[in-house]
Amino acid sequence: MTARTMFEKVWAAHVIEDEGDAPAVLGVDLHLVHEVTSPQAFAALAGRGLRVRRPDRTVATMDHSVPTAPRDRGGGGPPVLATIDDAGRHQLDTLARNCAAHGIALHGVDGVRQGIVHVIGPELGLTQPGMTIVCGDSHTSTHGAFGALAFGIGTSEVAHVLATQALLQRRPRTLRITVDGALPAGVTAKDVILAIVARIGVGGATGCVIEYAGAAIRGLDMEARMTVCNMSIEAGARAGMIAPDDTTFAYLAGRPHAPTGAAWDRAVAGWRALPTDAGAAFDREVALDAAVLAPMVTFGTHPGMGAAIDAPVPDPADVADADERAALTRALAYMRVEPGRPLLGHPVDVVFVGSCTNGRLSDLRAAASLLRGRRVAAGVRALVVPGSQAVARAAEAEGLDDVFRAAGAEWRTPGCSMCIAMNGDQLAPGQLAVATSNRNFEGRQGAGGRTVLASPLTAAAAAVTGRVTDPRTLEVAP
Repeated sequence: MTARTMFEKVWAAHVIEDEGDAPAVLGVDLHLVHEVTSPQAFAALAGRGLRVRRPDRTVATMDHSVPTAPRDRGGGGPPVLATIDDAGRHQLDTLARNCAAHGIALHGVDGVRQGIVHVIGPELGLTQPGMTIVCGDSHTSTHGAFGALAFGIGTSEVAHVLATQALLQRRPRTLRITVDGALPAGVTAKDVILAIVARIGVGGATGCVIEYAGAAIRGLDMEARMTVCNMSIEAGARAGMIAPDDTTFAYLAGRPHAPTGAAWDRAVAGWRALPTDAGAAFDREVALDAAVLAPMVTFGTHPGMGAAIDAPVPDPADVADADERAALTRALAYMRVEPGRPLLGHPVDVVFVGSCTNGRLSDLRAAASLLRGRRVAAGVRALVVPGSQAVARAAEAEGLDDVFRAAGAEWRTPGCSMCIAMNGDQLAPGQLAVATSNRNFEGRQGAGGRTVLASPLTAAAAAVTGRVTDPRTLEVAP
């Protein structure tokens, strides 16, 4: 039998029809839905008199348009959304009506499981190895941490999946990125993926599914693996995947939608057959040495413009390609960053810890480890936004919310928050944020705002010093 990659195994198991030159018809196991990309899709179904084909394989949540300001319970009743514009409220109301009309499970603002779509999917056990998972959101690649083939789709494709539970897809190429060795102290999964994107570029994985492999990847826990896969799209990839193993199975065991009993045993047996076969060929291979990695920060206006925190910012004069030189020149001017010097010491106005990249419990623990017993620097606003209600409850049970409040940070309620500059969680023109989110485009976190992407450790270090700071220089509280 021909050796196959993990991607090839999952793809083959879900192809309904493949005529060669035409896109294949791919079956979809799980369709995740939120309020921003779904209204037009549901309207398209209504216009054609169609129903959702598999509501049992569709799960919705409210995340993008949900305010994260502490919610007034209205005398013990449903939460009152403190700040929201009319468009956002309409999106939330429309999602609720559509889910009720089609029998789709919805985790709304008054639900104990509400949260960012790519946080609640795994924590509910909806995300499982070997699945195909889609969502009208580019960071659906997060779910590939479980050995699932997961990718974002457009609004018209959301409608297609709602109606058919299938999708037309051209087969991607394959890219294996191997990170061997052990990560040094202070270097996290966010630093790994920022280093990868800086290495191969924002178009380096275009048209590919990335498989992340190597000792450093296997040594990550599931939440860290999700961080890595989340940002696959920032390198242009269609998806990112990590082979399931005992770490994966331990994470899934006992979760609400995970199999139980004999079904669990059968599922695990099947999952163990998913990893890439010895000798399987990839279209491309890239290797990194974990031992030489350092905390990473971005200095420009896309995630590929990143460097080690103590490395000098590139000088456009050293870039041979005219287009690349012009892009770097524009980015540094926008960011008000001086080439030839590290970003270390650059003043910071805002710190944001959260998003589908770094809004999980381990991320909050990391940030708290540097904020415990310290204060946020004068003039700095720090927002900590848990990725889900479950994450918030767990953090509060550990007293992490008290750590953040004592430090002078804002403890918010779950949602996408400043990652996409909605509901008042945004930068003022000219402000610079160190953020744990996944994109640093011009205006991404507010018109005229400037964003430095970093890990929760690096973000917390910036919060307490008021400047871009190497977290390895600060003692971590136990």
